[in-house]
Amino acid sequence: MGKKKNIVIEDLVVTGYAAEGRSVARHEGKVIFMENAVPGDIVTVRLIKNKKDWAEARVTKITSYSSERIQAFCKHFGICGGCQWQMLPYEKQLEYKQDQVLQSLKRIGKLELPEIRPILGSEKTTQYRNKLEYTFSNRRYLVQEELDDPQVSVLQNAAGFHARGIYDKVVDVETCYLQDEPTNTIRREVKRWAIEHGQSFYDIRQHDGFLRNLQVRICRSGEIMVNVVFGYADEPLQNALLKQIQIQFPSVTTLLYTINPKWNDSINDLLPVIFHGKGYVIEKLEGFSFKIGPKSFFQTNTAQAERLYQTVRAFAALRGTETIYDLYCGTGSIGIFLSDRIAKLIGIELIPEAVNDAMENALLNGVHHAHFFAGDVTDLCNEAFFEAHGRPDLIITDPPRAGMSEKLVSKLLEIGAEKIIYVSCNPATQARDLNLLSEKYHISAVQPVDMFPHTLHIENVVGLFLKH
Repeated sequence: MGKKKNIVIEDLVVTGYAAEGRSVARHEGKVIFMENAVPGDIVTVRLIKNKKDWAEARVTKITSYSSERIQAFCKHFGICGGCQWQMLPYEKQLEYKQDQVLQSLKRIGKLELPEIRPILGSEKTTQYRNKLEYTFSNRRYLVQEELDDPQVSVLQNAAGFHARGIYDKVVDVETCYLQDEPTNTIRREVKRWAIEHGQSFYDIRQHDGFLRNLQVRICRSGEIMVNVVFGYADEPLQNALLKQIQIQFPSVTTLLYTINPKWNDSINDLLPVIFHGKGYVIEKLEGFSFKIGPKSFFQTNTAQAERLYQTVRAFAALRGTETIYDLYCGTGSIGIFLSDRIAKLIGIELIPEAVNDAMENALLNGVHHAHFFAGDVTDLCNEAFFEAHGRPDLIITDPPRAGMSEKLVSKLLEIGAEKIIYVSCNPATQARDLNLLSEKYHISAVQPVDMFPHTLHIENVVGLFLKH
């Protein structure tokens, strides 16, 4: 099979999953990656990228469906970008995620591994998210039959999620199963009221329009936070809509609004304004309380975050005398969760607002032996810093998807703490970093955790010991 264009391969048997949830098949010694297929499917594909040992393909036809397939429970599945794996039974999703961790650590990391523990699945496979963000748009995503109907216009107001891979159209969601009520009723009421009162929905191409996003956060504690994001300021209009939410949903404990005139949806550099309530919610993990504002980062699946942190605690095997360094500490949640079993906690985080949140969370939980610093670990952790704060017995690192920089990995090797616990949301970059750390560390335990049922995301916790 050469590198010719427009190669079509028929009767290709899909055999498994690779990183990022893509399916895999093999043909004449070449690995072929594709989306929207399930192991066991027999498909026809057209190659869109064709290299010597691998290719990327688009599925043009499924000749025979895998016996593993089940009926998706959401009518928007396949169009909406929220879930990718509803057509697989949950046990199968867990099997593939477990295998993905194993393959990443073996193939990319080339690591000596203990037996990987069975993945911790989520007890709730629907309504497990504590936070969702909806998008309002004046362009609704149309399905094929609607596109063929000249009577149906794309210029309709929609409230939901971006269609997968399409930046300027939104799937008008009826019911999203990822978050508990009142999330759907709030979104539907905001949409209904805005249409009734002639409010404009955001136009992402023209960068104008009044109603832009809606963030809903629902906590175990019973507290609910809603943040309405407007494209521009209009006080009478804002107040009328916010008042409506307040009247219709008395269970909302904190109601905020944010004006976002920028070209992107991020509100990190904007100032949410409190309309009603205290401006934050309290979430609980075991006996600890965490204050979460509209811009705070907090694990999105509360019940599984608890199990993730319990795994970190178990791997740490604390004696009560340790100094812990918590890198990428965010709002301090992992370190604070371990705080009653250690002597000292040092948290380091790049984002200054997160550090302020972490300090507040430490106070909230009466943790007086915690100190948080804003900055880059590679710059901060020098001899003077260790002199002032003590060297770490244990380092916890929980980097973003890109993993750790090589500079930071070198720093960790230089520090030489007795134990490292590496929490990752991307086993591929974790494997790459672990390979570099294996110069001085051996892996003692590996525990995958599923935070996001029906998606391709997977968290993994690895315990490391210094070689002696």
